Amino acid sequence: MAAGGCLLLLLLPSLVTASHSPAGCKIRITSKGLDLVKQEGLRFVEQELQNITVSDLHGSEGQFQYNISQVKVTDLQLAFSDLNFQPQQHLVFNINNASISLRFRRQLLYWFFYDIGSINASADGVHIYTVLQLAKDEAGRLKISNMTCNASIARMHAGFSGTLRKVYEFLSTFIITGMRFLLSQQICPSLEHASLVLLNSLLDTVPVRNYVDEHIGIDYSLLRDPSITTDTLELDFKGMFFPRVKEDQELENHAVEPVIKETERMVYVAFSEYFFDSAMHSYFQAGVLTIELQGEKVPKDLEVLLRATFFGTIFMLSPSVDAPLRLLLQVSAPPRCTIKPSGTSVSVSAFLNISLVPPDRPSVQLSSMAMETKLSAKVFLQGKALRVQLDLRRYGWGPMGAWGESPPHPTHNCFLLSRFRIYSKQSALESLALFSLQAPLKTLLQLTIMPIINERTKKGVQIPLPEGMDFTREVVTNHAGFLTVGADLHFSKGLREVIEKYRPAPTAAAYSSSQPAEPSLDPSSL
Repeated sequence: MAAGGCLLLLLLPSLVTASHSPAGCKIRITSKGLDLVKQEGLRFVEQELQNITVSDLHGSEGQFQYNISQVKVTDLQLAFSDLNFQPQQHLVFNINNASISLRFRRQLLYWFFYDIGSINASADGVHIYTVLQLAKDEAGRLKISNMTCNASIARMHAGFSGTLRKVYEFLSTFIITGMRFLLSQQICPSLEHASLVLLNSLLDTVPVRNYVDEHIGIDYSLLRDPSITTDTLELDFKGMFFPRVKEDQELENHAVEPVIKETERMVYVAFSEYFFDSAMHSYFQAGVLTIELQGEKVPKDLEVLLRATFFGTIFMLSPSVDAPLRLLLQVSAPPRCTIKPSGTSVSVSAFLNISLVPPDRPSVQLSSMAMETKLSAKVFLQGKALRVQLDLRRYGWGPMGAWGESPPHPTHNCFLLSRFRIYSKQSALESLALFSLQAPLKTLLQLTIMPIINERTKKGVQIPLPEGMDFTREVVTNHAGFLTVGADLHFSKGLREVIEKYRPAPTAAAYSSSQPAEPSLDPSSL
C-alpha cells in the first residue's frame, strides 16, 4: 500500500504537466475589446430581431371573427444594452427597456360586415437576457456551445383605423394579449439561431489547422476551454508549426509559457519561443534550409577573394583553374529562437562547402567550413499576419537611447546584435587561414542569402482572428521567453457581411417553405 502511494506521488508531477500543456500562442481580449464587439453585436441583434417571423393570429368572440397576419417589425430601439464577461466560460448580453414597433394586417368579419386594413403596434419595456457559454469543440475551435435566454414584454399598444375601429378597440385585449405572447415567444428562438448557427459560422473563419506555404502548416487548435474573468477572456492555442511532409509530427513544448498581464489595449497576442522554434524546426524537417550559389550567382568580389585564398589548391587542379565556383550553404540543425527583454535573436549552425565545378567533370571540394551565427530578428504585424525579418547587420536600442541604425518601424520590437563566425571542420590551422573570409562571407550572407530567406517568410502567418476583424495601433513588446503584441481592433467587415458570405444557399424547397403565406381575402376563410 505504501509502495503504491509512493508511486502515485512520483507520477503526480507528470500527470499535472500532461493535463496542462503549455500554450505556444495566447490571446487575451479585454473589456475594451468587448465594448467594440458589443457595438457590432448590437447591430447584428437588431438585424436579427427585424427578421422575426410571427405566426398568424386568429380567433373569434361571439359573432366576431378576426385574423392578424403579415406581422413585420418596422423599428427597433435598443438603447440600453450591455455585454459583459461572466466567469468562468460565459458572455452575458443584456437588453433593457427596449421598444419594438410592428405593423400587421387585420381582417374582421361581423355578421355580413367585412373589414380589412393594417394595424400599427408597439411593444415597450422589452427585456432580453442571454447567456452564451463558450467552449472548444473536438477540432479545437472556439464555439458557442450553449445559450440560455429570457425575454419579456412589459406592455403593448396598438392603434386602429377603419370603419370598425371601435370594434377593434373593444377586441384589443384579445388581439394585443395574443400578439404580445407570440412576439415574446419568437425573440429567444431568433437569438438562439443567431448565436448557435450564425455566430458559430463566423467562428469557423478562425484558422485552426491550415497551411502557411508549400512547406509548412500551423496548428492553432485550442488546448482547453476559454478562461473568463470579470475583465478578460483568454484563449490558449497550441501554436505549433508542422512540416507538410510529416503532418502528424509533434514537437514537445519545453518553452516558457506566455503570461499576459496588460489590460490597456483591446487585445493582446503572446507568442513563446516554442512558436518560432517549431516553425524553424518544420522548415528544417522539410529540407528547405539549403541554398546553393554557382557561377554568376556568386558575387564577383567574393569569387576573387575565394580564388586568392585557395590559390594553391586551385593551381594544383590545372586545367580546372577557370572552372566556376559553387557555394553550398546547408543548415546543420534546427535554428533556435531566444527572446529576451533586450531583443529577439535566432541562433543558426550551418555548413558551407566551397567547390569547383568543371564542365563534364566531378566537382572538386576546396573547403568545408562550419558557420555559427546569431541573427537579429524583427517581429512585427502586417495586417493580421505576423512576420519575422532576419538580419546580420548591427542593430540595437534600449532605455539609454538609440544607437546603431534606427528601427525601421515603430511597431517593431527591439532586437539583439548579430554574431557571426566561421571555422574549418578539418584543422585549426585552416581555421586561421579562413579568418580573412569572415567579413566577406558575412557580407555575402547579408546581401545575398538574407534576402532569399526573408522573401520566403515574407507572407508571414495569420493570427487566429475571425474574418472581418483587424488590428490597429499594434505594439510588440519583449519579455523573458515570449513576446506580446498589444493592439486595438476594428471591423473591416460587418458580422452580417461575413456571415452571409459563408451562409449555405437555401434549397428551392426550403426557400418556398420559409415564405410567409399570403393572407386570404375571402371572408369565407375566416
